[in-house]
Amino acid sequence: MEEKKVDKWEMYMEIQQLLKQGFSKVKTAEKLGISRTTVYRYIKRNPQSMSKWVEKVSTRKRKLDDYKERILSWLKVHPDMSAAQVLDWLQEKYAGLEVAESTVRLYVRGLREEYDIPKESASRSYEAVPEVPLGQQIQVDFGQTEQLTPDGEKVKLRFIAFVLVNSRYKYKEWLDRPFTTRDVIQAHENAFRYYGGIADEFVYDQDALILVSENGGYLVLTREFQSYKEERKLVIRMCRKADPESKGKIENVIKYIKQNFARHRIYHRLNSWNEEGWNWLERTGNYKHHNTTKKRPVEVFALEKQHLRPISLPIENYFDNNYESSITRSVRKDNTIWYKSNRYSVPLGTFHKMKQVYIEITDENNLLIIEPETGEVLAKHKIESGKGELVQGTNHKRDRTKGINTYIDTVASIFSDKDKAIIYLNTIRKRRSRYIRDQLQVILKQLNVSDQKVIDFALEECMDKQLFSATEFIDMVQYLNRKRDVTVTKNFKKNEVIKPIHPWSDSILQTEIHKRDVQEYVSMLEGDVR
Repeated sequence: MEEKKVDKWEMYMEIQQLLKQGFSKVKTAEKLGISRTTVYRYIKRNPQSMSKWVEKVSTRKRKLDDYKERILSWLKVHPDMSAAQVLDWLQEKYAGLEVAESTVRLYVRGLREEYDIPKESASRSYEAVPEVPLGQQIQVDFGQTEQLTPDGEKVKLRFIAFVLVNSRYKYKEWLDRPFTTRDVIQAHENAFRYYGGIADEFVYDQDALILVSENGGYLVLTREFQSYKEERKLVIRMCRKADPESKGKIENVIKYIKQNFARHRIYHRLNSWNEEGWNWLERTGNYKHHNTTKKRPVEVFALEKQHLRPISLPIENYFDNNYESSITRSVRKDNTIWYKSNRYSVPLGTFHKMKQVYIEITDENNLLIIEPETGEVLAKHKIESGKGELVQGTNHKRDRTKGINTYIDTVASIFSDKDKAIIYLNTIRKRRSRYIRDQLQVILKQLNVSDQKVIDFALEECMDKQLFSATEFIDMVQYLNRKRDVTVTKNFKKNEVIKPIHPWSDSILQTEIHKRDVQEYVSMLEGDVR
């Protein structure tokens, strides 16, 4: 406390000195890093009244002094802890404690300054969105955290959260494993019972448990959720990607749950964790005044509840008749999915048709990969016990010979003797299998610009001379083109005249070239030019 007295006196003297030097009250506050209100409060006092005030403040017992050591221990272990979370933990530990949030905020700020515990925080801004009418909209999203157990081990937990947009009335559920579509549907039913009704519209992020794809505004939902949507007559809207402001209310709720409820809390088991979460909703999440509306969500909810659509059809009957457990997985570019650190194949081309599939585990330890819309089983694999393995169905491998066979057939069909051409090309394939596609491309390019009789004769010559490569075939074609004035007895009609490449007229061919006498050139060299 003695140190606190000195701090206040030093602040008082520095303020007085800066003001005497001609600094304004605003500039004085900026230089000292304090608020203008603090400057005004200090300059109102003379040295005598300042002394009495400092003595009074230093000896006065504050409401939270009895909890100082506990609060201090929290702040030292968790420097990023907010004053709002401190208040929630105090109310959880001491049920009868009544204290204003502003009191806690000031007390925590004082402890941070006194014991030099700066707050670590990260900021995120949101665009303001107009308020919606009562009962019109519920926003839904997912989050996850890592919690410590009493043994110091880390556990990854997932949760789904709902918020009635007008009242900010919240609901949430946690799981210690990834959510399935059935889990999401069950959570919706639990939320409807918690709210006592259903809103007019539901806003979601583009999550794979709900949405398969969005094609020009047309939503393709997962098979299970589409069936559930129709049964409950839900009106659904999906947010655009990378646009958190379009569902800013639930984004804030996710952040609030992580920072106020989950942060630094020790995880024991799932049931108790969910129980603590629901108590937190009643105590803090739905009870505290909302920063934007300045109202308690629980009080506004009493009005909003009257605008919700009543619930029908018990969930127990609905699940028994309509759903089976399924988990979604993303299809990778190599037409595989990941499951427990191993890759399992799906038919070639699946990636281009769908980005998500269902998986199910049978009693025989088989993995079923299911098409999301029709329910067709795309693949069935025995689950691999190791890690990093590729489990591939024999019918999922590419038939690499099929494309080449078709290519050879296409090229061979250009020759007059297709069967002989296939033999020739397959021989090239056998000798140059690694480059057969390139070989075929080069040959096809030459065939497209060559005379039919020439390429047919070139084929026979290459077969006779054992020239089995694209370059040798092209050399033969070019050689024959240079010798087109020669009659080819094997493929050409006897005495057939090869037409010249350039169709010269007969008059040009019969023109006599003027010849000079050699003496004229001798005279020019001697310089006798006439």
